[in-house]
Amino acid sequence: MIIEHFKYSVEGVVQGVGFRPFVYSLAQKHALKGFVLNDSVGVQIAVEGSSEDISFFEKDLYDKLPPLARIDSLKKEQCNIENFDSFKIVKSKNLQSKSSLVSPDFAMCDDCLNEMRDKHNRRFNYFFINCTNCGPRYSIVKTVPYDRPNTSMSSFVMCKECQKEYDNPTDRRYHAQPISCEICGPTLSLKDMNDKIISTNLNAIEDLANFIKDGHIVAMKGMGGFHLICDATNCKTIQMLRDKKNRPSKPFAVMLRSIEDIESVCSITDIEKSTVCSRDRPIVLLRTKPNNISPYVAPFIDRLGVFLPYTPLHVKLLDFLQHPIIATSANRSGEPIITNEEDLKAKLDDVVDYYLDYNRDIINSSDDTVLQVIAGKNLMMRASRGITPLSIKFNTKDKRKILAIGAHQKNAIAIYINNQLILSPFIGDLDNISTIDSFHKTLKTFIDFYDFEPDLIICDKHPLYETTKWAKKQNKPLVQVQHHYAHVLSCMFEHNLDEQVLGVAWDGTGYGDDGTIWGGEFFVCDRVKYERVAYFEPFLLLGGDASIKDIKRVALSIIFDNKDDVVYDSFLSKFSKSQLNLLKQIHEKRLNSPKCSAVGRLFDMVATVAGVCDVVSYDGESGLILESLYDENIKDSYDIYLDGKIIRYKHIIKDMIIDNNSKIIASKFINALAKIIVEISDTYNLKTLLSGGVFQNRTLVEKILEKKGSILFQSRLPINDGSIAVGQIISALSHKPTLP
Repeated sequence: MIIEHFKYSVEGVVQGVGFRPFVYSLAQKHALKGFVLNDSVGVQIAVEGSSEDISFFEKDLYDKLPPLARIDSLKKEQCNIENFDSFKIVKSKNLQSKSSLVSPDFAMCDDCLNEMRDKHNRRFNYFFINCTNCGPRYSIVKTVPYDRPNTSMSSFVMCKECQKEYDNPTDRRYHAQPISCEICGPTLSLKDMNDKIISTNLNAIEDLANFIKDGHIVAMKGMGGFHLICDATNCKTIQMLRDKKNRPSKPFAVMLRSIEDIESVCSITDIEKSTVCSRDRPIVLLRTKPNNISPYVAPFIDRLGVFLPYTPLHVKLLDFLQHPIIATSANRSGEPIITNEEDLKAKLDDVVDYYLDYNRDIINSSDDTVLQVIAGKNLMMRASRGITPLSIKFNTKDKRKILAIGAHQKNAIAIYINNQLILSPFIGDLDNISTIDSFHKTLKTFIDFYDFEPDLIICDKHPLYETTKWAKKQNKPLVQVQHHYAHVLSCMFEHNLDEQVLGVAWDGTGYGDDGTIWGGEFFVCDRVKYERVAYFEPFLLLGGDASIKDIKRVALSIIFDNKDDVVYDSFLSKFSKSQLNLLKQIHEKRLNSPKCSAVGRLFDMVATVAGVCDVVSYDGESGLILESLYDENIKDSYDIYLDGKIIRYKHIIKDMIIDNNSKIIASKFINALAKIIVEISDTYNLKTLLSGGVFQNRTLVEKILEKKGSILFQSRLPINDGSIAVGQIISALSHKPTLP
């Protein structure tokens, strides 16, 4: 028998996911000797044994991976025999260059859930139970490699039992960095807003449940930040929460104890069920059916965002409650999720009555991931906990380190390093100091993770974006990428397309090459260049940002363009004479009224003409309301048509006012949008891609796919501005590097 020695360098998601004990077990199984260790890039393996045993080892390495692990690349090198006497897991190496991938946080696995419910298990009812197949990662890590000293668990000394599990390569908790038990782990404290401790540990969870039952608004520290929680069936409490948070109608997410409970309140397909139950535990938008959930949870719409408990804390809370709760990010409206009790008391003292905290720091915050299922595929709306940091292997010879800083709304950043594109968790809209601070903190986090000093920065073309202002101050090579082109590029990347395509980018705003607001774009493009081949006829956004909330102004601007007041009397009655005169002067003189061709704003126009919404309180509200009004039995559509490169639609306001029925108006408008996409797509012998926030409208996408099922949209990356940074990276990588 010939003995051989091979070394393997493995990159991918291979740290903190049970990969080293997995390799150890395989080596034992195949009678191999050598070692395995973490380094700053990934994992190094050395094995000695027979050729046949090594071949079986390599096959199992790919075929039997742990559930959270992923191999992106494996480099194999034959070496001289060293005559190892056994197979060992050795201590991590810290090298100069850091590029090992940081894993997202994951929901509690079934093994841990079963142990937590087992009265004979030493972790029975333990609220921080975890193993290498689940639990916190990104939220507790300070830098790589992912070892306990580099996490917020570093101050917790393991008891003898936990240390024994941690040191045993055959144990499920071998080198599970957050490993702990009731003896040696973090502790819980239930407090009032005056810092008085009411109870601790398991009693604290039960007392919190009782406060919720009594109608209180409470906060609980979760995995990536605090949740605001209240009874999802209590109308009075929910209205109080809306008043205190100044959140008049934006839907809240609802956490339910089991999939059976979700089935009792929503219609759910098998694919949606598997998504809800996945290890990511996202919030999934489902169609509601008659239920006991308060109508104040998601007013005016027929969808509900639901999710299952994903931490032991949430599981125990719902065990005590036995009914659904609102579980929404604890923050001031528009600000990032709160991660510590100091900020909670400073910012939500007038909202929260009691809060449950624990003494392990959240190093990196993350919100809950949000998605919906369309045509059997996920449509990602917010990529965060369980999904990000999202790393994707990208095969190119480009050695530059590239930083893309995304857009202004739904901001997320991305970096390119060592053939990996890494997307950060959702940061938010950069409209306030707190979210801008979060943007800077996320930048620092990724710089610290990877000792990352960019050779190139990519940003949007909008001169007033905070991201653009920041990028221009960095004294680094800078490239600006058009917003909607970045949308299409991100979709091309997800579908691995490097060819000419027809990209459809529809959203509410984006800086156009002509200095106007775009958002109804058809591009013929590849990864290097684009041509705007069709777009919606622009209108004036009266008073600029004032029209974003007071959406009556959008319809009024288009009515002014039509220059025919007679049929519009019923709509014009929404305004006083003085308002009309002022807005007419603003329109005629084009005062603070930029040109806009965004389809998101057309949904606003239709909603106000249909009489269902004159003022919006959150992004996309008008689209959600119109979607809920859609009638499958209405097949007609308004006459939206292509005239050269311009899509004409302004005349349809007259037809809408004549129809005077919100369901008819909503249905005919959505049908018309689907129809114009298919008509333009049919004129090109190219793959058609959809990207942009408008395509979060499930009904619109379903109608498009009914007419032309070959059209592609994003599933893994956010379809809204959350993926702009990815498109920016792809643009940079698709052009010849100018740096060595």
